[in-house]
Amino acid sequence: MTGKRSISLLNVVMILSMLVTTLNARKIDAITCPDALLSLLPCLPYLQGTGPATPTSACCAGANNLNQKADTTQSRRDVCNCLKPAASRFRVNLDRSKQLPRLCNINLSVSFDPSIDCNT
Repeated sequence: MTGKRSISLLNVVMILSMLVTTLNARKIDAITCPDALLSLLPCLPYLQGTGPATPTSACCAGANNLNQKADTTQSRRDVCNCLKPAASRFRVNLDRSKQLPRLCNINLSVSFDPSIDCNT
């Protein structure tokens, strides 16, 4: 089982690396899109539904760090526009993405939902 997990994690890292290189590292105030994706990398097994039923402490730390860095309206819009396509590419489970902020004790004024309009 450990071998399968290692291969699965390696595949996720390779896919994320490919995604990051295609996103042109555009600047999102104090954080780039690749940085935002890397912050949430520990959350991927939880968000895909392949990991534990609750996010890990590393996941919550990354999500909290991202939330703190996205501290302006524009940076939150930019992070949203960065994460939306990634959510569909990585087949994020909608219910789990909505639960993540609550489970990680992150107060958001909007739902953590891949279908949200980032410009509103």
